[in-house]
Amino acid sequence: MKKAVVIYSGGMDSFTVLHRAIADGFEVYPLSFHYGQRHSKELDCAAAVCEQLGLAHKLVDIRSINTLLAGSALTDDIEVPAADYAEGNMKATVVPNRNMILLSLAIGYAVSIDADEVYYGAHSGDHDIYPDCRPEFVEAMNQVSQLANYKAIPVRSPYLYNSKAEILADGLSMGLDYSQTWTCYNGREFACGNCSACRERLGAFAAHQLTDPLRYEEQAN
Repeated sequence: MKKAVVIYSGGMDSFTVLHRAIADGFEVYPLSFHYGQRHSKELDCAAAVCEQLGLAHKLVDIRSINTLLAGSALTDDIEVPAADYAEGNMKATVVPNRNMILLSLAIGYAVSIDADEVYYGAHSGDHDIYPDCRPEFVEAMNQVSQLANYKAIPVRSPYLYNSKAEILADGLSMGLDYSQTWTCYNGREFACGNCSACRERLGAFAAHQLTDPLRYEEQAN
């Protein structure tokens, strides 16, 4: 069986990517990173899912890079935008060069375990906001990855041209339980429902006329 390293944050998109890689017939090796994000709730979800599936989950602590990568609402004491998912609102959540760093580490891990591919969850909803989720970046990283080592490791982004609602549709077709994921930028007991990430997630469920199984603060009050 071929092996794939899956960059797995514990969020909705990477959860679907993880199961897509399994459905594609790979033996998967989930790889998560603690890079100094505001909370660890996504990582807790990732660990729980991997334990349930019996997967060899690696969680790598790279928080020391935050001394180099400042200025993001995801890592610094900067207010998370409570607005729709759009470029003007979301630039504050960009972590400089994050995905190039994470992909480089994932590719190195893939080489070390003789894996065949790296799966990564960029999607079309991120294109306008995050330069390191755009097709040009993913395609360039794919080319570099296949040149950087003796063994060529393709970078696969199965949802690169799909919307959040389309990703959800594929996950639902696989029977996935999205209560096992965390999307909210805030790490409180319940999802806030107001940050851009929550709004996009809720919009994906609404597009399918479904209720998100995750609990939100409005429901808890």
